[in-house]
Amino acid sequence: MSESRYPAEVDVVIVGSGPTGAAYARILSEDAPELTIAMLEVGPTVTSPPGAHVKNIVDAGDRARAQLLSEGPGAGDATFNSPTALAEGRRKARPGTFLLPDGAYATEGDGLPLAAMSSNVGGMGAHWTAACPRPGASERIGFLEADGELDRLLDEAERLLGVTRDAFDGAPFGDLLRERLAAAVGEGRVAASKVQRMPLAVHRREDGRLVWSGSDVVLGDVTRANPRFRLIDETLVTRVLVEDGRAAGVSVTDRRTGEDHTIAARSVVVAADALRTPQLLWASGIRPDALGRYLNDQSQVVYASRITGIDPAEAGTEPATTGGGGALSESSGVSWVPFTDDLPFHGQIMQLDASPVPLAEDDPVAPGSIVGLGLFCAKDIRRDDRLTFSDTEPDAYGMPGIRVHYSLTEADHDAIGRADEQIRLLADAVGEPLGDRPFQLPLGASLHYQGTTRMGETDDGESVCGPTSEVWAVSGLFVAGNNVIPTATACNPTLTSVALAVKGARALIAARAGD
Repeated sequence: MSESRYPAEVDVVIVGSGPTGAAYARILSEDAPELTIAMLEVGPTVTSPPGAHVKNIVDAGDRARAQLLSEGPGAGDATFNSPTALAEGRRKARPGTFLLPDGAYATEGDGLPLAAMSSNVGGMGAHWTAACPRPGASERIGFLEADGELDRLLDEAERLLGVTRDAFDGAPFGDLLRERLAAAVGEGRVAASKVQRMPLAVHRREDGRLVWSGSDVVLGDVTRANPRFRLIDETLVTRVLVEDGRAAGVSVTDRRTGEDHTIAARSVVVAADALRTPQLLWASGIRPDALGRYLNDQSQVVYASRITGIDPAEAGTEPATTGGGGALSESSGVSWVPFTDDLPFHGQIMQLDASPVPLAEDDPVAPGSIVGLGLFCAKDIRRDDRLTFSDTEPDAYGMPGIRVHYSLTEADHDAIGRADEQIRLLADAVGEPLGDRPFQLPLGASLHYQGTTRMGETDDGESVCGPTSEVWAVSGLFVAGNNVIPTATACNPTLTSVALAVKGARALIAARAGD
């Protein structure tokens, strides 16, 4: 095209390289290979292949370096590896992420003290837990239910993410754990909401190693082999260009050289996460009233318990004698307690690498027998829970500064109280609860921020985009990510977001064919 890293013109620009941006690239490569695509990412490439999950990096030092490179302006700040570390009361991000600056996360109300993001090829898909539960009951998007459309889209999302249910089939304590959980909370549940294996974007290689899906899996060989697809890292998109009410391209800054460029495009997809997608629209002068509103996170209640009544030798490795760490043994897998409208929590129960409380030196603990229990609570969604943007106080990238206005309601506090009761019940069912009580993680810890460019069935002022994810106010401009989900969810949202991206990509192709 030219000696520049940037093409002068493409058919489609995708802003962001996380799972939903990758889903657009994949569907376009499969169904419209004649289209030229430029995918732009503000952060560096930290894995090989680009977009891979950092868990797949075998060397611990190399993995830590990849995480550090993902932390953008927060690189070098203190991070935590276990949720129990948050009991210290300090604001820390997970490795590979960085926090909003002080003052931005709680402009008023409770705020989101742990609101965080990543800047790297693959986005949060390089760091996530890979849990891919389907939404249930009121989590589902009613206006996409006709003729089973939502489930077909979720099927496609599972294909792109490489979702499996058997990666931990060999875990010796998995079945026992699920039996105990089901005995405690299984009454009255239909098949889809019974305690079960967690669907995971994970597969096991022939040599036995686990491979965690990142954006590399979503992109797939077909995208990587597409000669019309380009992935360009360390590129800040500063503005979506609009002409006559239609997307016309993007303005970018090369973060390697500081040079500015313009890329013309008739279709633009903004998949920059739930904080930076509305930020970019705001910076571009695209400011519908619902932009940044209906922000919702999932409050988390966590606890730990030891599976009792088992023989340490069953784990197949020597028993641990302290809570000091050690290699992860795959003994209990990942289990799922699905959301229901009666019990509006999503539960995931997984092995902890070490006990969150000190254990006696002579206390033999079977590897994998200590599990962490987490319940995610659906938010009472409100219009006034929102992001606002400051044109006079920029962020570290020079973009409009993000401010959080967010509060828990009486209904939210009630849900958290019920989750506390429920998680105690689950911990007792597992065996021996560890620690005095469950605790609530600081708001924002879930990283499951949603709603800030929410989808709506009609353009009634309460949504940013329509059922195909195309922005109401600008034709040819699509938004993607957890920010598009319009419902109150408790389950991990990535599968749903990728499903919506599939629908959006197909609509983009259809619209271009009709032009």
